[in-house]
Amino acid sequence: MFRRKTLAAVAAAVALSLAAAGCGGGSDNPSSSTGGTSTPGVGGTLTLGVTIPATTFKAADINFANESPYGQAVYDSLLREKTDGTPVPSLATEWKYNDDNTVLSMTLRDDVTFTDGTKFDASVAAQNLERFKDGASPNKSFLASMKEAKAVDVTHLEITLSSADPGFIAYLSKNAGMQASPKSFGAADEATNPVGSGPFILDMEKTVVGSSYEFNKNPKYWDPASQHYDKLVLKVFNDPTAMLNAVKGNQLNGAKFLNNNDLDQIKGAGYSLLSWEQDWWGLILYDRGGKVNPALGKLEVRQAINMAFDRPALLEAVAKGHGTATAQVFPENSPAFDPALDSKYPYDPAAAKKLLAEAGYPNGFTLDMPSTTRLGTAIFTLVAQQLADIGITANFTDVGTNYISDMLASKYSAAVMALQQDPSWQLINFKITPASTWNPFKVEDPKIDELVSTIHNAKTDAEAAPAYKELGKYIVDQAWFAPWYRVESNYALDAKTEGAVQAGNAYPYLLNFKPKG
Repeated sequence: MFRRKTLAAVAAAVALSLAAAGCGGGSDNPSSSTGGTSTPGVGGTLTLGVTIPATTFKAADINFANESPYGQAVYDSLLREKTDGTPVPSLATEWKYNDDNTVLSMTLRDDVTFTDGTKFDASVAAQNLERFKDGASPNKSFLASMKEAKAVDVTHLEITLSSADPGFIAYLSKNAGMQASPKSFGAADEATNPVGSGPFILDMEKTVVGSSYEFNKNPKYWDPASQHYDKLVLKVFNDPTAMLNAVKGNQLNGAKFLNNNDLDQIKGAGYSLLSWEQDWWGLILYDRGGKVNPALGKLEVRQAINMAFDRPALLEAVAKGHGTATAQVFPENSPAFDPALDSKYPYDPAAAKKLLAEAGYPNGFTLDMPSTTRLGTAIFTLVAQQLADIGITANFTDVGTNYISDMLASKYSAAVMALQQDPSWQLINFKITPASTWNPFKVEDPKIDELVSTIHNAKTDAEAAPAYKELGKYIVDQAWFAPWYRVESNYALDAKTEGAVQAGNAYPYLLNFKPKG
């Protein structure tokens, strides 16, 4: 049987593996800079440490979450958000729905110009929305409900939805609402040379793709009051140890760390920490219909997998206790959240084995899953050990940098993953509905469809609340996921820089950073 003392014994190995995760990309010398030797925060430079390079700068395909700083540097979205997620004007100054919330009318600014001199207008906005809907972004489902976007006149945009979408306004403040110059559409360098109207312009000569991205202040930006720096540098650190060394050397104004192993050293270097529970860690059981692995189509098997994990011990071993053990994916501020669900599946290998036998797998089965050195090796060892204790053989294949793309291509029935806890409706459309990005097998459930429809058609939050609550419980009862814990995320800021956590995002939004004083 897999015991807590076993987890404790490998905790050090976890820390070492996570520290070494993803070596080989980024800069080997964190003190080096392609932009010179100016001190971060002095002379108007904001230098941030990021964990992954930009997948693409093409607005129609661009990623968000961990890659949000790249897009926010060069593009404006139709709307912005306050730190609590409240929408506020940006390129759109006013917006209003019709009576059944299926037609959104927006009034746009008339004083915005892209960096190539092209004027922004409603026709450009409509084209960008249509391109994003048809593009390759992992978040293209944000616009799944959009039926049509059209210009009424130069400053008025009309968006027609196939049905009301409670999250649509929020999506327009993210990558779905980002606006690129129409002259860049289809250009040979569209993915590497962004042409937006944002606060910064990518400096192609000083950028080392995959390692360091430099941006200069847009001198003709329409909102100069929000431009807090003359230059932005995003330095990629695939190696957490290199990121830590850069912090110790006071070479970064801000940095996102993927684990909590070095918090004392970070604070000892004079940095403050923005802390919040943003992500949940665990197994995503994609193949709930048993299409590739018939075992996962059995409820008892999915429940057994949930009972195989010692959540508090995993939290302690992997995250040093920084977080909350849980069996649910909805966050605490969601109407779907129920504190009782956190302990729905107690650690019980014997009961798990019994469930497997009832499902027709008394001798267990093999579960193929991907692995990646970006997450270290120890986390996969822990998962394999705990599953082995109930008779399941975890067969891991190292897919390297294809980890996420392989999952989303339905190549694996389950995978270790951390996903953000979005606001309730966004979460439903991100990982639960058949069209969701993180439901790659397009698994449907009539009960879930019914509850989602009730939420969708509710006139008020109060009217939707009971259906949210039932949905949260049903998802856990049906063991669609096998969460372990909500992990505490930490963002480090030096003494010269102010920042703020952004609700629902892995990084503070770029506009949240300001010099102190």
